[in-house]
Amino acid sequence: MANALDLSGKVALVTGGNGGIGLGMAEGMAAAGADVVLWGSNPEKNAAAEAKLRGFGRRVLAQRCDVADENQVDACFAEAVQRMGRIDACFANAGVSQARSAFHELPTKEWRRVLAVNLDGAFFTLRAAARHMVERAGRGDKGGRLVGMASSAAVHGAARAQAYAATKGAMLAMIRALAVEMARYGVTANSILPGWIETEMTANAVGDPKFSGAVLPRIPVRRWGTRQDFAGIAVYLASDASSYHTGDSFVIDGAYTIF
Repeated sequence: MANALDLSGKVALVTGGNGGIGLGMAEGMAAAGADVVLWGSNPEKNAAAEAKLRGFGRRVLAQRCDVADENQVDACFAEAVQRMGRIDACFANAGVSQARSAFHELPTKEWRRVLAVNLDGAFFTLRAAARHMVERAGRGDKGGRLVGMASSAAVHGAARAQAYAATKGAMLAMIRALAVEMARYGVTANSILPGWIETEMTANAVGDPKFSGAVLPRIPVRRWGTRQDFAGIAVYLASDASSYHTGDSFVIDGAYTIF
């Protein structure tokens, strides 16, 4: 029986794939046999991530891309398809955190900055991938995977982070709508909701003794998540094993949300 989790011959695109959760997912998929396209805005981090992934013996393409820029997204996606041949799985993972602020003092500029990357960027990315997958299906090559990175902030009250939470709640709704619309093309759509994960984005919070003392006791697993905790779910969602699993939300948080 063939291994349904073998990603040999598949190409996965991960936005924000040069560090944190994105790199963890890319590493997992490369180890399972996938070729990988990484998008990131930092050239040095892109180069380091590309070198790391080449260690798995797979084809790797690292592209500098600001997902908030519609033209950059379309141009980078077209280049990725041209150079890699196809995109089988697209992980819209790129995101930014919100400058903490009382809601009544939240500047409009900050609200729009967070939405531009986390929501508009996900829309531009997933739209480009959907166009590609629909076009392929029209040529008799059905199939594909769309994955959106949400957050546990989408389902619990994230005080002083309303802009961030709004983008992640919207991600859940967009992915569920895609699951229904894209099913006819053999394309699945699912979202991932991380809890407290130790990355560059959360370094200040995780490194704060007061914050750690308040949050860690509320995580039943009693540790911060790591990027490696997302390798397995990425492999599953990119694989043939998940071909009938769509419209779902995968909470990866050490049981924080339900405790």
